Amino acid sequence: MLAAQRRDLLLERLRTDGRIIAKVLAAELGLSEDSIRRDLRDLAAAGLCQRVYGGALPVSPAIADYAARQDVEVPGKQRVAVAAAALIEPGSTAILDGGTTALAVVHALPVDLRATVVTHSPTVASALVDHQDVEVYLIGGRLFKHSMVACGAAAVEAARGLHADLFLLGVTGVHPEAGLTTGDADEAAMKRALAHQAADTYVLASSEKIGAASRFAVLPLTEVAGVVTDASADNPTVRALDVPVIHAP
Repeated sequence: MLAAQRRDLLLERLRTDGRIIAKVLAAELGLSEDSIRRDLRDLAAAGLCQRVYGGALPVSPAIADYAARQDVEVPGKQRVAVAAAALIEPGSTAILDGGTTALAVVHALPVDLRATVVTHSPTVASALVDHQDVEVYLIGGRLFKHSMVACGAAAVEAARGLHADLFLLGVTGVHPEAGLTTGDADEAAMKRALAHQAADTYVLASSEKIGAASRFAVLPLTEVAGVVTDASADNPTVRALDVPVIHAP
């Protein structure tokens, strides 16, 4: 089998099976495991898969920059946003992550909501200007322009003084084995810091993030209260998530 044929086969298996186990596929094709691992390294270098121990997972399309992500799965994000916005109760304190889905949550909030919102996203903070009864606290730090959020030591230190009822967490990958992942180490650390300051953390996961993985771990699924997604309840990956799932209508 030619290298190009193997590449096409690997990509097809990622699409259909949602993962590749190098040892199993090597035995099936009568190839060495090293050959499959080498192919997976090449695909990962091209941004076409995320290598994990023993094989690979589909790469998340949500690792694109902020501007590009605004056009990814817009209807799905809007449905997730409506379901997630309902989790913010009047009088509560909620932490909103950055990203396009979090911004959609702001647009889904009732204009007369009375609550406190803490965010490290200047985009999210500015979108709350018209919500007169929402008190907004903006965490500062180094601006991570890829996602338009503040990260770094100063932002993490500021987060330690927070106490919130709820954190709506954005990630780029949700996988039963890889857990919750994102594409930047500093951003992952910031998300962990925010999650540790909230009583409950819910994950904002439009369907393109389900079954995908990125380079850096944020949290294991066992540390969140639930996942809000528009993915079908019949999706095998959704069924494999060992956490409550809120299905967006």
